[in-house]
Amino acid sequence: MTRRAATGFTLIEMVVVVALVGILAAAAHPVVELGVRRTKELQLRQSLRQLREAIDAYKRATLEGRIKAAADASGYPPSLEALVDGVPVADSPQSRKLYFLRRMPRDPFAAPEVPAASTWRLRSADSPPDAPQPGRDVFDVMSKAEGTGLDGTPYRSW
Repeated sequence: MTRRAATGFTLIEMVVVVALVGILAAAAHPVVELGVRRTKELQLRQSLRQLREAIDAYKRATLEGRIKAAADASGYPPSLEALVDGVPVADSPQSRKLYFLRRMPRDPFAAPEVPAASTWRLRSADSPPDAPQPGRDVFDVMSKAEGTGLDGTPYRSW
């Protein structure tokens, strides 16, 4: 009499394995979510820095006389699109343009179908810092996101 060894798994063994995998997945989910949020916050900081540096470069170019500005203008760009589309260089015979951004960065917390320039709250040079409002120029940009960062500060105040 030869006895055959049983092969395969029993139903109980399968249920235990599935339960353990479910517990591990449930424990890993918050860690993955935190990683995604950290990545978005890093992208937000980088995008804000890039936009603010471009706005400051536009202002410097205006002060240096490299681009024309109206006498009553603040020297800041009239829109975010002007940073990407370029501005004619003053006294350039070939109608050259000065570009400040290669592409418009977007707020990573905004919906993907919204155009990149529309993902930002704008503050004009005429509006106070405690009540930022858009106006005839772009002095600063802020996120439109409602949430609070991992450091406890609202995204709108970054």
